[in-house]
Amino acid sequence: MDRTNNSAVSEFVFVGLTNSWEIQVLLFLCTSMFYVASMMGNSLIILTVTFDSYLHSPMYFLLANLSFIDLGVSSVTSPKMIYDLFRKRKVISFSGCITQIFFIHIIGGVEMVLLIAMAFDRYVAICKPLHYLTIMSPTMCIFFFIAAWTIGLIHSMVQLAFVINLPFCGPNVLDSFYCDLPRFIKLACTDTYQLEFMVTANSGFISLGSFLILMVSYVFIVVTVRKHSSGASSKALSTLSTHIMVVILFFGPCIFVYTWPHPTSHLDKYLALFDAVLTPFLNSVIYTFRNKDMKVAMRRMCSQFIMYKKIS
Repeated sequence: MDRTNNSAVSEFVFVGLTNSWEIQVLLFLCTSMFYVASMMGNSLIILTVTFDSYLHSPMYFLLANLSFIDLGVSSVTSPKMIYDLFRKRKVISFSGCITQIFFIHIIGGVEMVLLIAMAFDRYVAICKPLHYLTIMSPTMCIFFFIAAWTIGLIHSMVQLAFVINLPFCGPNVLDSFYCDLPRFIKLACTDTYQLEFMVTANSGFISLGSFLILMVSYVFIVVTVRKHSSGASSKALSTLSTHIMVVILFFGPCIFVYTWPHPTSHLDKYLALFDAVLTPFLNSVIYTFRNKDMKVAMRRMCSQFIMYKKIS
């Protein structure tokens, strides 16, 4: 991506997470382990859902898409952060910074819509079970897929349209390990109050509003589940608790980063680290170890692979 303004700044320097050698080694080992585990876990979910016919249902279609997005969440910032840990000068080009911001927000927008779609799927499955296959038809699943990527793209492009031509004429140090709008805008040599408000409204309030809507919908579903038999209630509540945990893991850091009135707080860096490294890993763990059908399907796929290797 070429520069489209006359700013003097052509690159940005990351402060990083810490200067302590011991903590850097610990971060390198932990983040590398979680990154590899996240990539393997989410890839396994996608493969299992794709090749196991028993999982060809709307819920698992949405889950596979969520796992694909989590692969992107892990890959946008984690590899460079791991690479930069032992570098004294952590640098990213202007175009690289803009690219990170673009993909962070398109992925965030897509995941937000997918989580809402998954909540709707659970609502239909629990509250309108007789109409589930009619409502959650293949057409509806494709609609959610297209809507998620369309909204994610619009969300990201609208924000970039306002900031890509900002003038940067001096400070180029970002007190973080990745590029994102709150700190990026602060470095511009112009009044950015309106842009900061736009970011808060676009990312912060949307995240907070979506989170509250999802929580209210889950409360409504839980109340409905309580009216059913104990056996069905137990299974439904287990599924719901899984979804609620994923929603909290995703929206918690987003709400803090984009609505906190003091964007220079160091806490947002560590929440971003949690969001980039731990959340995709935990999502894959939550959806496998807490899902009986997924565990059975994975064992079935592994058994088929072992038999294939023996035959060949």
